[in-house]
Amino acid sequence: MSFFQKKSDKKQNINLTSNAAENKQVIYQALGESADITSRTISVDKQNQISMVLLYINGLVDQKIIQNMVLETLMIEMDEQTKQEVAQTPKDIQSIYQEFSLIAEELQTIEELILAILNGDTVFFIDGKTSGFSIKTQGDQTSRGVQQTTTQQVVRGPKDSFTESIDTNVALVRKRIKDPNLWSKKKVIGSKTHTTVVYAYLNGVVSSDLVTEVEERLSKIEVNSILESGNIEEFIQDETYTPFPTVYNTERPDAIAAGILEGRIAIFVDGTPDVLLVPVLFKHFLQSPEDYYQRSDIATLLRWLRTLALFLSLLTPSIYIALTTFHQEMIPTTLLISLAAQREGIPFPAFGEAVLMEITFELLREAGIRLPTTIGSAISIVGALVLGQATVEAGIVSAMMVIVVSLTAISSFVFPSYNFGISIRILRFGFMTLAATFGLFGIFIGLLLIVMHLVGLRSFGMPYLTPIAPFNKEAQTDTLLRLPIWKKTKQKKPN
Repeated sequence: MSFFQKKSDKKQNINLTSNAAENKQVIYQALGESADITSRTISVDKQNQISMVLLYINGLVDQKIIQNMVLETLMIEMDEQTKQEVAQTPKDIQSIYQEFSLIAEELQTIEELILAILNGDTVFFIDGKTSGFSIKTQGDQTSRGVQQTTTQQVVRGPKDSFTESIDTNVALVRKRIKDPNLWSKKKVIGSKTHTTVVYAYLNGVVSSDLVTEVEERLSKIEVNSILESGNIEEFIQDETYTPFPTVYNTERPDAIAAGILEGRIAIFVDGTPDVLLVPVLFKHFLQSPEDYYQRSDIATLLRWLRTLALFLSLLTPSIYIALTTFHQEMIPTTLLISLAAQREGIPFPAFGEAVLMEITFELLREAGIRLPTTIGSAISIVGALVLGQATVEAGIVSAMMVIVVSLTAISSFVFPSYNFGISIRILRFGFMTLAATFGLFGIFIGLLLIVMHLVGLRSFGMPYLTPIAPFNKEAQTDTLLRLPIWKKTKQKKPN
């Protein structure tokens, strides 16, 4: 009997029979008689005529739970008197089921049983009954527990991060928001992986239209596999062909909790520590959770620095190319003479120098990420120093170009969000091309096109540049500025 239809690849809702051995064989065949499937047959009557079959997959279950909650319960509760009663009156098998009614879920079809087994549950059924039970016996297969975040470091604030366990991740958020209005809904996405996806929101704070929109977008996903939250992000994002992310992702529980409190929705995906948050605005990528743990003046200064880093990372190479190629009159005479002396003998134009150095730095950046941690940072630092000095001494690039690329690289590491930094890296090459072609006019044209694109961009229906465009005066207290919390919430300052 085939459990999967070959043409439509849909599962058949095959009902269980009253024979436990036949049910076991059907499940074995549906799972390809895989070697990691374990079955245990237990006699529940004195004459060994009525059997109970347990099925589970090794590695997905916790053997201690099976031993303590299932097997020992059977051995203790089903004494000699109970066994004799069951043997005399088969209908009393229901009493065995009742022993598990508080810890198990009743299932009616083979499909439900198989999905339960693949989720790490233990299923069992008894001769004479056409339904089974599933008991939660999942083991913790995550390779690590709650550890310090690796991608969004802060000086002050919580250090814990999400893990690969969706239950742990939801619990980390609920630990921070102890409110009965924190609601979570579960979906299973992926016809092959059956990945658990949970979206959580604060009822009464979030917009009902936003909840409906998230529900609809998740429901429309039809795909074989979901292995990471990035797969979900590609399906639900508003715009595909844009360099700017319209879905926020983070591994920090405090950032997700803060977003939920603001009326946004968090999307958890089983098997990944990166949690999605929607909708997201442009300003969120220039803000860090630490902004709300530091004093307001310090947080405001840090936001200004990130804004400055945004322009430096995006425009520094292109401005250098435009000035040295088209607008030398804008450079002070002393500096112009120094630049001319440095570029004497350089075989490439400024644009060629910039592209060469930028590509070299991108290669070093990727090598540092992919190499083992113990040597990755050393390779990045040594490679940058050696290559920078060697290329200058060899007369391939000028010393000023090395300074420009270094300043650009340092600025690109300031952004709290990694994927936003990638967007700026992509746009940087476009601005370099415009600068080499049209000079400063090309840079202005590029900035105008980006602003026009950002104004028309949406994230789950919300304008991407909110609260700047459309302008919201009240929301400016938490954009480039970060006013004291007591003032932003319109509360009276404590004496």
